[in-house]
Amino acid sequence: MNLQTPVTTAGRVYKLYARRLEKLGIKTFEDFLYHIPFRYDDFSLISKINRVQPGEVVTIQGTVSEINNEFTKNFKRLQKAEIADETGTIEVVWFNQPYLTKIIHSQDKIALSGKIDWFLRKIVMQSPDYEIITNSPSIHTGRLVPVYSETRGITSKWLRRQTYNLLKENKNQFIEYLPDSTLVDHSLVTISEAIEQIHFPQTLTKAERSRQRLSFDELFLLQLSAMHRKLNWNKNLISNPFSVDKFKSETTKFLSKLPFTLTNAQKRVVEEIFKDLAKTKPMNRLLEGDVGSGKTVVSAIAMFLSYLNGFQSVLMAPTEILAQQHYKTISQLLTSFKIRVGFATGSQKMRIKDFDVMVGTHAVLEKGINFDNLGLVVIDEQQRFGVEQRAIIRSRGKNPHLLTMTATPIPRTIALTLYGDLDLSLLDEMPHGRKQIKTWLVPAEKRLNAYFWIEKQVKETKSQVFIVCPFIEESETMQTVKAASKEFENLKNNVFKNFKLGLLHGKMKTKEKEKVLNKFRGGKIDILVATPVVEVGIDIPNATIIVIEASERFGLAQLHQLRGRVGRGDMQSYCLLFTQSLNLQTLERLKAMEKHNVGSELAELDLQLRGPGEIYGTMQHGRKMLKIASFSDFELIQKVRKEAEKIFPNLKNYPRLLEKLKTINLKQISPD
Repeated sequence: MNLQTPVTTAGRVYKLYARRLEKLGIKTFEDFLYHIPFRYDDFSLISKINRVQPGEVVTIQGTVSEINNEFTKNFKRLQKAEIADETGTIEVVWFNQPYLTKIIHSQDKIALSGKIDWFLRKIVMQSPDYEIITNSPSIHTGRLVPVYSETRGITSKWLRRQTYNLLKENKNQFIEYLPDSTLVDHSLVTISEAIEQIHFPQTLTKAERSRQRLSFDELFLLQLSAMHRKLNWNKNLISNPFSVDKFKSETTKFLSKLPFTLTNAQKRVVEEIFKDLAKTKPMNRLLEGDVGSGKTVVSAIAMFLSYLNGFQSVLMAPTEILAQQHYKTISQLLTSFKIRVGFATGSQKMRIKDFDVMVGTHAVLEKGINFDNLGLVVIDEQQRFGVEQRAIIRSRGKNPHLLTMTATPIPRTIALTLYGDLDLSLLDEMPHGRKQIKTWLVPAEKRLNAYFWIEKQVKETKSQVFIVCPFIEESETMQTVKAASKEFENLKNNVFKNFKLGLLHGKMKTKEKEKVLNKFRGGKIDILVATPVVEVGIDIPNATIIVIEASERFGLAQLHQLRGRVGRGDMQSYCLLFTQSLNLQTLERLKAMEKHNVGSELAELDLQLRGPGEIYGTMQHGRKMLKIASFSDFELIQKVRKEAEKIFPNLKNYPRLLEKLKTINLKQISPD
């Protein structure tokens, strides 16, 4: 069996479980083997029955004397078994698992692993893992037992069995691809040993060494992939680099007509971009800057230079709301210079030739759209576009310059690892006169006071309010988390009866969203209740208060982006973080929002406090960027980077490593 085989194509069992496995990120059999345990239960202590004591976690082996379904006094069903070995007998109890009497039979040889406890004044083994003893090695008992991330209908026990069978069938498929020198220099175990011992380790030391090897591989392959992309990018020469000096007077005039003065950071970044645009190789730059730091203006200046050089530009955004916002801003900046700005959506067909600058969503990737003279591509919100989309955009023109922008604060280690193929520019300064947003953490007992304060602010200053909730509908498993639709009704009918409220969420159709936003923009809505769809693209200068419900559910980087929805005008703005959490570590993390206003600082802090997989918040991306390694392991990242730089120039000498690079999923390389 090829490890790249989709699980849906092999066997009835996998077809039945395919949809559930997909929730765990498992689509191929290789994914299966890289779904590694997050901990191990130590069931390696095998005890005789007469030696076990309450409180111990042990494995016992014996014969089933009897097993029955019984009912308690409260009419709860339980399963009782008596197990015997040569030293004595012990009662084993499970709760509400009647199927066990069909699986376990009298006289079966069995191994059981679990905790010894008191039950109805007797020493019993309660709810243990079990395994019928055969000639095969034990998987669930009598050893270090792997415990995996699960989902509904997929248990660790099921995953263990399938993983064991896969390893057995594919033992010879794990061919070493790292150079011998790399293995020796970094004291790494072989890939076959790492895969086997991460799932079924003989000792915890071997499990840890396996994890180290797989972490190294994950980061190493990411680094090499980024270097490979950068090399390929640089191979594509542009026949007509942009002239910068020739149009110095025009760009100076353009800058002088802006309704504001550029910050020093904007001037620095424009200079970096102009240097790139003047080169014969296409620009590939990532522009990172907080919400409101002026990224769109910087991109407009680059588009202006593209126009002067006789080229078209395209700006692409992940959502129609954000695309419209950009279209409005870009039009205001460029149309007075006779530059034709167009807007492309999925529902509109238009002649691209008629425009100098095209703003749109993914619609610009449609097959029917071709750019005759594309010189510059600007992509906003880099996190939401993958490598594949960027490649498609480039293929539409003659190797255009590429500027990607993000308001998501990216810690340096992540930027170096995930975006090693891009040059990085940072807008670390806010426009002159912009007031810092005052942020307060609001515990449950101060909620009513906060509502009174909001009411007073709206009445006295005529300002508008965002209230952000993490879920659209009430979650069955998280009853305490405010749902936007339910909270909207509560606020409208009970809290803010005298104000006009609106509701905005991701499941609404584009036209419905536009209608609500236009009402909010026009002052016909005082308070907008929304899901994190407000995170990008909504620019309401009159909105000065944002309330974030269940703020502990978000990462600091995402909270910072949400906070950026206010503070767009001249008035003092406020961010209220509502939480019911009493966890001291959680409260400490949220208090960082009161102290820090710079996104990059918060991102680094989030990396330390909350862990790498949560930086952008599961509400936005739904999956971790790394499966095994950790972005907080700075030492390993530095080692891996040095090794990649050493190996990359001679990559063609390592055919197995090259082959491995080809099989990497593009989505793992760059979050989409």
